[in-house]
Amino acid sequence: LVGSEMCIRDRYILAGFLLSLSISSCIQDEALNVEAAIDSCTGTNIQSTTIDHLRKEIEVYVLDGTDISHQELIFTLPEGASIQAEEAETNDQPPLYDFSQRTLRTFIVTSEDGATQTKYLIRVNKLTLPTSYSFEELKEITPYNVFYLTNESGIMQWASGNPGYDLSGMALDETQYPTVQHPTGYSGKCVKLTTLSTGNFGKPIGMPIAAGNLFIGSFDTQNAVLAPLQATHFGFPFTKCPSKITGWFKYKAGEVFTDKSGNIVTGKKDKGDIYAVLYEAPSSDFSLDGNLFPNNGTGIDEHIVLLARISEQEMTETSEWTKFDLDFKPQNGKTINTEDLKNGKYKLAVVFSSSVMGAYFQGAVGSELWIDEVEIICED
Repeated sequence: LVGSEMCIRDRYILAGFLLSLSISSCIQDEALNVEAAIDSCTGTNIQSTTIDHLRKEIEVYVLDGTDISHQELIFTLPEGASIQAEEAETNDQPPLYDFSQRTLRTFIVTSEDGATQTKYLIRVNKLTLPTSYSFEELKEITPYNVFYLTNESGIMQWASGNPGYDLSGMALDETQYPTVQHPTGYSGKCVKLTTLSTGNFGKPIGMPIAAGNLFIGSFDTQNAVLAPLQATHFGFPFTKCPSKITGWFKYKAGEVFTDKSGNIVTGKKDKGDIYAVLYEAPSSDFSLDGNLFPNNGTGIDEHIVLLARISEQEMTETSEWTKFDLDFKPQNGKTINTEDLKNGKYKLAVVFSSSVMGAYFQGAVGSELWIDEVEIICED
């Protein structure tokens, strides 16, 4: 009996040992990360980056005059992942890469376990921010419209909340997003912004609507749900002193105004919004987010130096193209430092929205703002 008990005991010990080996093996197998992606891209002289996670494309913006033969690119990657240029240049010394011969280069991200590889196209743009904006050009991208502008400085891509709305699954094609191109503008084509319902996706999380918007800056899809205000990054570097913003608009308010919970607010009428700000950027990677007018839209961020914004009285409902002509006015008691302006220490943001309180998910489904032929007029 004693021998039998010892045999049973030994079998339990052996079984436990084998089980521990199995668990240890599973833990070791699961420890290697399978992700291969670029979460962010920064560098000492980078003014802004736009990452298209769908198409695996990254637009890097630097000021005109930057030496891009030694362009610093610091990548944030998943744990254990690595990155390298598909075709090395002679001057490459990571994290410094040579874009002087080819402004568009391919980089390969390899996951920690080595099983997954993802290719990213990275373009470095020397940008002098343009001051005249039509809305004729679209990037060849699905499923939603992405506006961009080409000039002698490179490519400026407009941002919008379309990538966030895509998460709702409400749009069946590119015409059913909040921000779309329309063939009939004041001159040529234009942008049409519409406040839409987010359906069963948005209401439970306090996002019952999505205002159509278009802005200079970038939109971070990864924060669209958890931190929607922080997902919006306004502005690109600007080295001129703006005095006016002009353009053409049409506007129609939706019938029923609702609050963040989707409840009807009686007696309240929706309004569109048109504004531009010049603000201080303490560092190249600093940008104002969707809360640049804090306190539920009644305040103003401390970094803003100049603001041009359409008034409620000027934002009238009209089916005819109507000109807006807005002066930039000083804010926060600030003045422009000419040396800082010359050195790219200020950023300009131009923003259009079909619902003035859209960033706080308040507005009327069906509100429409049409925008065309916008110009920033600057002092000599």
